[in-house]
Amino acid sequence: MTNLVNIAGINTVNYLKDFQKGKFRFITKCRAGWMTIADSREWDNEYHMEHPESIITRFKKGALQTAEFQPEGTDFWITIFARKGNKIALIDETILGHVTVGTINSIYSNTNLYNMAQYTAVGAKTWADRAYVPYQVPVEA
Repeated sequence: MTNLVNIAGINTVNYLKDFQKGKFRFITKCRAGWMTIADSREWDNEYHMEHPESIITRFKKGALQTAEFQPEGTDFWITIFARKGNKIALIDETILGHVTVGTINSIYSNTNLYNMAQYTAVGAKTWADRAYVPYQVPVEA
């Protein structure tokens, strides 16, 4: 996404925009503290491509540690979301462009995604507004 406003300084990668299909894999931390790997189901892969925010909202608060993407026809996995403690180490620009204030406030409020100066910079006023894309007021005809 070319119109991202990222004053929070989140490290980004830009892989998802180049591919139309692929598989998703998630590394999560379970209640016991162990890391677990979960592959996305086939129909969920299509949904994640259409709604990128769903990639990071799929699990409970604090559970998702890493999300990976395998482009169709390849045998390698690309990291598109990585978390280390309370810091988001990297996130794909496509996901960041679709993430809303509500998602950050409810699931990622203890991470570096949560930044009131960021919300002000893009003009976000409600939880439904996108947090990293400037809000444009609809013009009446």
